[in-house]
Amino acid sequence: MIKEPRLSDPKKQLDFLSNGIFNEEGLLLFKDQLRLLGPNVLNPLKLEIFQVNLGYMCNQTCKHCHVDAGPDRDEIMSRETMQICLDKMEELQVQTVDLTGGAPEMNPHFRWFVEAIIKRGIKEIIVRSNLTIILANPKYHDLPEFFKRNGVRVISSLPFFHASKTDRQRGKGVFDKSIRALQLLNGVGYGSGSLTLDLVYNPGGAFLPGDQGELERDFKKALRKEHGIEFNRLFTLTNLPINRYLEYLVASGNYEDYMTKLVEAFNPSAVTELMCRNSISIDYRGIIYDCDFNQMLEMPIETAAGEHISNLSRSSLEKREIQIGQHCYGCTAGAGSSCQGSLI
Repeated sequence: MIKEPRLSDPKKQLDFLSNGIFNEEGLLLFKDQLRLLGPNVLNPLKLEIFQVNLGYMCNQTCKHCHVDAGPDRDEIMSRETMQICLDKMEELQVQTVDLTGGAPEMNPHFRWFVEAIIKRGIKEIIVRSNLTIILANPKYHDLPEFFKRNGVRVISSLPFFHASKTDRQRGKGVFDKSIRALQLLNGVGYGSGSLTLDLVYNPGGAFLPGDQGELERDFKKALRKEHGIEFNRLFTLTNLPINRYLEYLVASGNYEDYMTKLVEAFNPSAVTELMCRNSISIDYRGIIYDCDFNQMLEMPIETAAGEHISNLSRSSLEKREIQIGQHCYGCTAGAGSSCQGSLI
């Protein structure tokens, strides 16, 4: 019988993922899949996306959250670390800064940080908002206007266009609050014109997402007809076996089937498009990772300059070896998956 890994211990999760069915059933380790594709298939490319996790505090406790975020998490990025990030953004001439969490808006320095990024001349700022934060407290009610004033691109999670599936994954009443928040964003111009509003869909069970284009058409039709909501694009995201989603897979008896499904759906064409090649993820302490998922498993980058943002250089990034594990199958299954949706 599979023993459930402790959510508080990333190392135990890594050990859990690396053993079990991969030894007993003879499934290929992810590193072996890459070896079959040839050398240098996952070498880093020029850095384009600078993703910053402002902290794990969140006003929601979503069932499948790989960050294990919630109201009880008090890890947040300090203004001092933000300042180091700002200096490095400018030094490395990144094109896109992607702000995430938890709920990034709950960091007390969030607005200062957004405005400071703009002053650095960054081409694009993304805020990954859970939508309900806009309604959570009066101090957040003006977020749509703040986003508009600063030209922020908003990317928001919406598990489905019906209340039952959304609330099952994110909590009772979340769907109605999300719809209201989307209407408020539409009201200031998001979803049409130059203000971009994208949605993210991830499955509510132990299966891969459907075709991104078809799901986008379904979401647009339903949200427009039933709620008068407009948005730009829908991104599909495969659930990775980390933290709460790993717990769900084990508790529901779906772990072995799901991991086997990911391995069997491995798509070699997705490897060269993986976000870890042109992105980095920085946690609230300033530690650097190849991606947000590695951050949750505490797998920092390995460079001669170290793993902290204060030591980051372009040459050290370009020479690094990207850290991988069995969870990487989630990003290479089917059409591939990244923070920007399907890869293929």
